[in-house]
Amino acid sequence: MDAWVRFSSQSQARERLCRAAQYACSLLGHALQRRGASLELQKQIQQLEGHLSLGRKLLRLGNSADALESAKRAVHLSDVVLRFCITVSHLNRALYFACDNVLWAGKSGLAPRVDQEKWAQRSFRYYLFSLIMNLSRDAYEIRLLMEQESSACIRRLRGSGGGVPGGLETGGAGGPGTPGRGLPQLALKLRLQVLLLARVLQGHPPLLLDVIKNSCDLFIPLDKLGLWHCGPGIVGLCGLVSSVLSILTLIYPWLRLKP
Repeated sequence: MDAWVRFSSQSQARERLCRAAQYACSLLGHALQRRGASLELQKQIQQLEGHLSLGRKLLRLGNSADALESAKRAVHLSDVVLRFCITVSHLNRALYFACDNVLWAGKSGLAPRVDQEKWAQRSFRYYLFSLIMNLSRDAYEIRLLMEQESSACIRRLRGSGGGVPGGLETGGAGGPGTPGRGLPQLALKLRLQVLLLARVLQGHPPLLLDVIKNSCDLFIPLDKLGLWHCGPGIVGLCGLVSSVLSILTLIYPWLRLKP
């Protein structure tokens, strides 16, 4: 109950709830269309989705300043790769929110001459760049953790007197260059890398949730920009999943990836 009280008192939490409801409406509308529901019901769902989208834009007013502050904090990170990925991601988020604010002004009637299509395309481009940086950061952290886990496994095997599998330590006889052993050795290495990846993600739930959330979000700008036509059903499902994961990170802050 305390976690829910903290969650409901945050403006960001209300925006995430609106986002989940918006993409749930998108998914529901797609399902109703496929099942041949009445046009009146489909229109009502579309109108509700539009109202939720406009409400989200209102709740996001001022988020550009928060993203810029986050970028200023990320500049001081000691790791060069993390510093670059996180800073560029926050800067793109700031531009994305700025474009979103212009869209809100146009849709609310405050700036009726705004070219909404042009600003929407700009907004989704910045959103896409931000997600690419987030996924690059995730891949970098996974690589570091896999190297640490691999080194720890090698030390444990050596300490117990066991042999080191070829996927963990390359070189020596039986390597990929040995006649007749190349393909089995490659398959063994691939299997060990997959197991190592699964172990790393299982041991780091915040990283796993961040990878899933960013991967789901990636389908949204790809579809809106026409780079990969996924359809409203896939976009609605991916948006709903990423929204639920975002809500979980707000209810349980330890699930949020840091820094």
